[in-house]
Amino acid sequence: MSQIQAPENQETNQQTNKYDLIIIGAGPAGLSAALYGARGNISTLVLEKGLPGGELNNTEEVENYPGFDHVTGPQIAENMTNHAKRFGANFKELTTIYSVDLKASPKVIKTDQGDFYAKAIIVATGSEHRKLGVAGEKEYAGKGVSYCAVCDGAFFKNKHVVVVGGGNAAVEEGNFLTRHASKVTLIHRRDTLRAEKIIQQRATNNPKMNFIWNTAIESIEGDAFGVTGVKIKNLQTSESSSLACDGVFIYVGLEPNVELFKDQLQLDEGKRIITNEKLETNLEGVYAGGDVRVTPLRQAVTAAADGSLAATIAISYIEGCEIPDWSV
Repeated sequence: MSQIQAPENQETNQQTNKYDLIIIGAGPAGLSAALYGARGNISTLVLEKGLPGGELNNTEEVENYPGFDHVTGPQIAENMTNHAKRFGANFKELTTIYSVDLKASPKVIKTDQGDFYAKAIIVATGSEHRKLGVAGEKEYAGKGVSYCAVCDGAFFKNKHVVVVGGGNAAVEEGNFLTRHASKVTLIHRRDTLRAEKIIQQRATNNPKMNFIWNTAIESIEGDAFGVTGVKIKNLQTSESSSLACDGVFIYVGLEPNVELFKDQLQLDEGKRIITNEKLETNLEGVYAGGDVRVTPLRQAVTAAADGSLAATIAISYIEGCEIPDWSV
């Protein structure tokens, strides 16, 4: 959600909405918080700019969510959304959040759909894919450069694609791309992968997977039709060379979505929200959960746990709040 200047007549033209709890973001943390908020019998609203589920919607296979041997990310997202809705959680799709005032009482969120007020807020805005920052990346975005194999893999049937990265996401998505591509070359800055061993094993056993170690992307090259290759540099020898390919899928980490909150919430050096063990931030009545906060593990299951805890603590805060009860 972007933060831009709101129209001067925004407040007078839009209906104001009052809730006990507003959750910003509808990934696993936000959806879990919505369920616990609604079950706690408080008025609960989830604000999201797209399809509920967050990064789950871009994950083809999930094998480490307890209770499921095999399930897709979109299936988990849909089930979590429907579960929260059955208990009365409200959802509002937005295009833009203009600003938030987390210090106010009640707290205020100004959006393209009107102004929303809450006694407590849970920030669950997640992260977005980090960019390489090399020449050609922006120019060929959507024309061969992608950050989502599930979304775009089918466009590269019988073609050669490059995957950049060495973590779980890069290796898993590289494996997925072999369903469509004739060849997948994974380029990693180090000489070993950071992905879990079982994921590494699948990749190394896949005949369509190829690996280039100790190498970085210098630029992405292309023509009027899209990507044609990458210029790469061996980090040990400093030798540069060109590699022909039809697409580049980038998985080099995530950047937390904190632009709206950076001047109000305390962040660490990685720009993630600092919380205590109760997921309380430095501001009273404001909580954070999931990938947007400082946490040693960023998985759907840990995000869901964050959401349930944050909502539970928020309910206790709301019950003692001096703001009068509101009807939605």
